Amino acid sequence: MLPLFKVLSVVPLLLLICDPTWAQVSPSLAPSGPWDSFNYAPTTRTVYATSIRHVEPTVSGSENLLSGDHGSTILNGHGAWVTLDFGKEVGGLISMNFDSINSSFSSISLAFTESPMFISPTLSDDSSFPIATMNYDGVLSIPAPLSSGFWTQPAFALRGGFRFLTIASTGDDAPVAISNVSCAISFMPHVDDMTAYTGYFYAKDLEFEDEDFLTKLWYAGAYTVQTNTVPVNTGRQVPFESQGHWANNATLGVAGPIIVDGAKRDRAVWPGDMGIAVPTQFVSTFDLIPTRNALSTMFANINPQTGALPESGPPLSQLGSDTYHCWTLIGSYNYYLYSGDDEWLNTIWPNYTLAVAFIEGKVDSSGLLNVTGLRDWARQGGGGHNSEGNAILYKVLTTATALASYAGHTTLSLAYSANASALKTTFNSAFWMPEVGMYRDNTSTTLTPQDANSLAVLFNVTLNDTQKDLISEGLERNWVELGPVPPELPDTISPFISGFELQAHFVAGNDSRAFDLLHREWGYILYTNLSVQSTLVEGLTANGSLYYRYYQGYNDDAAYTSHSHGWSSGPTSALTFYVAGLSITAPQGAEWSLAPHVNGPTNSVEAGFGTALGWFGVAWERGETEETVLSFNVTTPEGTAGAFTLPKGVSGTVKVNGTVVAQDAQEGQVVELQGGILQIVIS
Repeated sequence: MLPLFKVLSVVPLLLLICDPTWAQVSPSLAPSGPWDSFNYAPTTRTVYATSIRHVEPTVSGSENLLSGDHGSTILNGHGAWVTLDFGKEVGGLISMNFDSINSSFSSISLAFTESPMFISPTLSDDSSFPIATMNYDGVLSIPAPLSSGFWTQPAFALRGGFRFLTIASTGDDAPVAISNVSCAISFMPHVDDMTAYTGYFYAKDLEFEDEDFLTKLWYAGAYTVQTNTVPVNTGRQVPFESQGHWANNATLGVAGPIIVDGAKRDRAVWPGDMGIAVPTQFVSTFDLIPTRNALSTMFANINPQTGALPESGPPLSQLGSDTYHCWTLIGSYNYYLYSGDDEWLNTIWPNYTLAVAFIEGKVDSSGLLNVTGLRDWARQGGGGHNSEGNAILYKVLTTATALASYAGHTTLSLAYSANASALKTTFNSAFWMPEVGMYRDNTSTTLTPQDANSLAVLFNVTLNDTQKDLISEGLERNWVELGPVPPELPDTISPFISGFELQAHFVAGNDSRAFDLLHREWGYILYTNLSVQSTLVEGLTANGSLYYRYYQGYNDDAAYTSHSHGWSSGPTSALTFYVAGLSITAPQGAEWSLAPHVNGPTNSVEAGFGTALGWFGVAWERGETEETVLSFNVTTPEGTAGAFTLPKGVSGTVKVNGTVVAQDAQEGQVVELQGGILQIVIS
């Protein structure tokens, strides 16, 4: 495979001003129903604690802090403290009233934490930097002399993600009376009603201890990504603040709002994370402007001489990652697929093609990508002829093929397609181990990584369904009680990579294995009292502790782990795309697919989402008689075209709106459909 664009001159850097002017038609809101009760998003932008987690005997009237309408709470002297529980992950600026103080001696401090494991009157959990003593951030001190009246946390000290707030008296013996303690939510700054979703999901899980698990998990993923959607001037400062401090007032990109990796940290654009977070965003809120701004930020920071994209957005602005370079390119396809934003595509196209040429230029005489930009999602290894990097490059080429076609560049599209085909052949020759039934990590090892094998199935780098099934079976061999442990990052559970594995099991047709993974990994993540039980943790150790990446960059600091990380939200889009079975296959849903996976722990599912073309909804139910094996109610926009794939294990006569369209249809058979209101019955 030869590198492309050798004859092109240097493409100039484009500074993109991303206040959108494209004519997006906002979809209507999702219908109301019982699923609304599982929406974690706050109903107002000012929130109050829902309970008192801990109170010292030297505090009186702590219950007054549970709303803004009651009297004062008195912290009687040095060492008096109270911990407020907001009931779920929140983030923003704290305000309160100082009702009675000794102006010379009264002082307090605020300590924040996501996990209850780090509740303390003297320390917050860590967000600036990881340190083994788990005491880097410290507290926000509000020193004497205090002034009576209303007080608001300084903007630089914004805390992007927390559930628990501890207020402690730090003055000598001077009591402090406070009231009306609230948090002004900082995320989703462009939205008045954060509960106003354009998508929904609802199903009962008959095999999990909580039958609402699947629905709760879908909404937890959606809310996680909302907490990661932030004002452009609220990034974590780099260089990091000195020990005992934090600051979240750095500029994150060319415009806001913007999507970042985590609520508490890193609070920066990470394109790999967006490979999971943006599909979540699409099926739940259709809030694509933050994604446009994030991608535009990456292209605005391209190296104009080489075409290299940064690994992360500012202020981190880390370089040297071939895989995250690729994720920006894949993310460009995802954004265009969901939005159909021709204006944006035309604007970034010169830099996009330069970036594709850069990564293609690393394909050497072997026909494989030689990975030299080693930074990645934290995996070990990854350099040289690495299967993960090459699987991701294959996805770059297939999506570039589509984007070039949409942009009217037919010759370029054909070139990308030819290179993708060549890479697929070489990939399988180089990495497939038939005696193991999996792909190896590189050409000099027998390690079989979770990431490359999951992505190979998901991105269709495999040559046949037998390979997919073998890989699905092989991936399960890495499982422990709480989910997969990646051979490429031992003693770790990565919801990011597990999100791809989850989809791979569905693609391979192993629905029961996919649901088993959901129950094991996210069943623990969502309900464990180590976390926030509303958003999704960044990662865990194999035994479920918070010491994620303790030996790989996080310096034994369990308090540094983020509890609201969009890259962990893979189940949200998977439940819509695979379990409900509805996805789009052309920009804005001009073409769509209905391919439900019905062999799971639920007898009925309903879900939907919107695009600029209109509403896409499906409700399916298993039949209880021989006359009805499965029934579907489907709504898609008029003028669109769809393809219905019979689910695994299902066969029979297919009727659409009472008319037989296929007799003796077998599993996997495709029935072409037109948009509109459809009732599909298989009998």
